Amino acid sequence: MTIGDISPKKERKSRRSKHVVDEKAPLLPKRQDEAGGYDEFNGASFTGAVFNLSTTIVGAGIMALPATMKVLGLILGIAMIVFMAFLTDASIEFLLRFSRAGKSTSYGGLMGDAFGKYGRIFLQVCVLVNNIGVLIVYMIIIGDVLSGTSSSGVHHAGVLEGWFGEHWWNGRTFVLIVTTLGIFSPLACFKRIDSLRFTSALSVALAVVFLVITVGIAIIKLISGTVMMPRLLPDVTDLTSFWKLFTVVPVLVTAYICHYNVHSIDNELEDSTQIRPVVRTALALCSTVYIMTSFFGFLLFGDATMDDVLANFDTNLGIPYSSLLNDAVRVSYAAHLMLVFPIVFYPLRLNMDGLLFPYSRPLAQSNTRFACITAGLIAVIFLGANFIPSIWDAFQFTGATAAVCLGFIFPAAVTLRNHHFIATKKDKMLALFMIVLAVFSNAVAIYSDAYALFKKNSGAGPRA
Repeated sequence: MTIGDISPKKERKSRRSKHVVDEKAPLLPKRQDEAGGYDEFNGASFTGAVFNLSTTIVGAGIMALPATMKVLGLILGIAMIVFMAFLTDASIEFLLRFSRAGKSTSYGGLMGDAFGKYGRIFLQVCVLVNNIGVLIVYMIIIGDVLSGTSSSGVHHAGVLEGWFGEHWWNGRTFVLIVTTLGIFSPLACFKRIDSLRFTSALSVALAVVFLVITVGIAIIKLISGTVMMPRLLPDVTDLTSFWKLFTVVPVLVTAYICHYNVHSIDNELEDSTQIRPVVRTALALCSTVYIMTSFFGFLLFGDATMDDVLANFDTNLGIPYSSLLNDAVRVSYAAHLMLVFPIVFYPLRLNMDGLLFPYSRPLAQSNTRFACITAGLIAVIFLGANFIPSIWDAFQFTGATAAVCLGFIFPAAVTLRNHHFIATKKDKMLALFMIVLAVFSNAVAIYSDAYALFKKNSGAGPRA
């Protein structure tokens, strides 16, 4: 609530109309969550909101989707991508509906309204764990693509090393320092998420570039007759192959996680009724990109499709200009992740501030707090990506847990809690299904990661 809210206005469904005037309401908020500080800006466009939400969705996970087709087959795999888009839309609808009922302007405020102080804190901790882990992984991937990696024991040359040879200035640490200071830091300094709409549009365009190259190569190889017909259904021959089907569930469940940015995008829209079309348009756009990437990626590489399809573009594709196309795919992907970084960083900073300073004025109104939290988080991410060798293994466990909590468990829990008595029986049944799916997905992810880690360590044991 701000003083400006109680001035007479023409009735309209804008961001301002979300606040209900209460004569007994204090002029200053009791909690940071209660005032988003957005009333001085209400000009976010529909297109900008769609690009920002789409960029939140399409991160590094797009590279793992073709491998899910190898396990599930094209028909079941594409059906699961579409199904998860509808389920994500339902979970976001829960968030928005209960936020309106409780007049919450943030995900943390919604959890606080439903479960009190500890619900809000738990949500904020999950956002911190998920987003810090995601951003560290992004930075690791960018370093691998540009400077190369030797983590597997075999050195894979990066793009810069392949172009210019091995020099001090294209080493991993120096490249990441330049990227952090020259790209991440400036983009992280915007106080409104709508300010990132142009970089988000470019990020989506770069994902489309990867898709176009993949489609083009697949069509060329299809015409030349060097591509085999992809498997349409899963190949289930025994109990082991049956259980293997469930290992792709975590990839699909987390493919559309964007819930931590929905409120921020909603808060900046001029017309708050546009948020539902924004969400559905973004999900439709991302589903199209996901389906085409999965289909043509699997069509191109078949059973040789790796868990991260980017690794398939490190070999000879068997067509003219193969090396040039490989570099184009890897560079466009690295640039895409660089532009995704500030979109994922935005809610990370907001929730860190809410966790540390829950009763302070909005973060956008305090330059000192804004600068300190931004610099501190970027430093943590940089150090994690460069100097903690086991960080990826750690976030395989925590990231899977935090992501499914943010995407499905928390929205479903708010619905089952039904604090404002607006949930229908159908809503509760769907919420229960979301929780069961999320818990099952998480259990499979933790088991498969633990098994892979154990197998890797036991395999290294005799050689030590």
